[in-house]
Amino acid sequence: MKSMMMERGMMAMPTMGSGTMTMPMTAAPAMQMMMMPCCTMKMEKMKDGMKMVCMCKDEMACNMMQNLCMMMGNNMVSCHMMMNGMIMMSINMMKGMCKCEMTKDGMCCMWTSGDSMTCKMIQACCECMMAMMECGCSCVMTMNNTPVCCGTC
Repeated sequence: MKSMMMERGMMAMPTMGSGTMTMPMTAAPAMQMMMMPCCTMKMEKMKDGMKMVCMCKDEMACNMMQNLCMMMGNNMVSCHMMMNGMIMMSINMMKGMCKCEMTKDGMCCMWTSGDSMTCKMIQACCECMMAMMECGCSCVMTMNNTPVCCGTC
């Protein structure tokens, strides 16, 4: 009897001859790519949370960003701070109340809370993201894990 070693994710398939053939159990995932609008982002702390304003100079990019935001319904918003294509930090904006409003050249998202400790967390996230953008990071905002826009300060 022959012994055979297989890597994880491999499956032995009997052949017509005397041996076996190994095949991957799953096919490689297809690369999923999506164009996302680029914008200028400004973040600021507010009395009861933070505000992020995303502005696009290009009308088509602005419409795409606004449509994506409306389709995603302000759910599960995350901000990913990136430098040279690598995620440096991710913040899930799950605390507090999220409200996104459309502006003539983009959108404005606000995260607020009446709870003082939650408000401090939101403001600390804002300070951290502002500092990282000042140092050269870009911010990719996602809703429901779908990229909505990519911004720089």
